[in-house]
Amino acid sequence: MNKAFVKEAEGDEDDEAAALALAIPAGSKNYIRPEGYQRIKDELLQLIDVDRPEVVRIVHWAASNGDRSENGDYIYGKRRLREIDRRIRFLTKRMDSAAIVDPSVHHGSDQVFFGATVTYSNQHGEERTITIVGIDELDPLNGKISWVAPVARALTKAREGDTITFQAPNGVEELDILEVRYPAPVAD
Repeated sequence: MNKAFVKEAEGDEDDEAAALALAIPAGSKNYIRPEGYQRIKDELLQLIDVDRPEVVRIVHWAASNGDRSENGDYIYGKRRLREIDRRIRFLTKRMDSAAIVDPSVHHGSDQVFFGATVTYSNQHGEERTITIVGIDELDPLNGKISWVAPVARALTKAREGDTITFQAPNGVEELDILEVRYPAPVAD
C-alpha cells in the first residue's frame, strides 16, 4: 500500500508535550517569564509564517513531478511537514497553558520567588548562581533551572542570608543564600 495513504500512529503525536506535562506538578500552572513566552511565540510565528509555507511549496513542487513513491523531496517534505505541525500544536498548547509571571515585581526583595537570580554556596564553599525559570525556559548549562527542580523548590520563599537544607541526589545538602536579585521593572 502506498505510504501516502497510511495513517501514522496517534500515540506518538504529542510525546514531547506529554513528557513536559509530567514535569508540572498536578494542580500547578505552567509558569513562564515574559521573555520565555515571547521566545515561544516567536518560534510559533516562524513556523507558521515562514517554515511551513516553504515546506508546503516544496511538497507541492515535488508532487507535481509525478511518481511520489520514490520521490525523496516529496517523502522528506511530508515528514518535515508533520514535524512542523506537531511542533505548532505543542507550542500552541504551551502558550495556552502558560501563566506569565513578571519577576520584576519583586525587584529589591531579598526573598526567593519565581524569576529570582540566586547566588548560594554549598557546604564545600562552592558558589553557584542560578535563575529560577519556567520549564519551557530551562537551560541548566547557563544557570537557568526550572521552578520544579528540587533546589529551586528548596530555595523558594527563603531569604538572603538564610541557610536551607534539601535532598540532593547525592544526599542532604546545606546551602547558604548569599544574594537574591530580580530584574528592574521596565519603564513604560
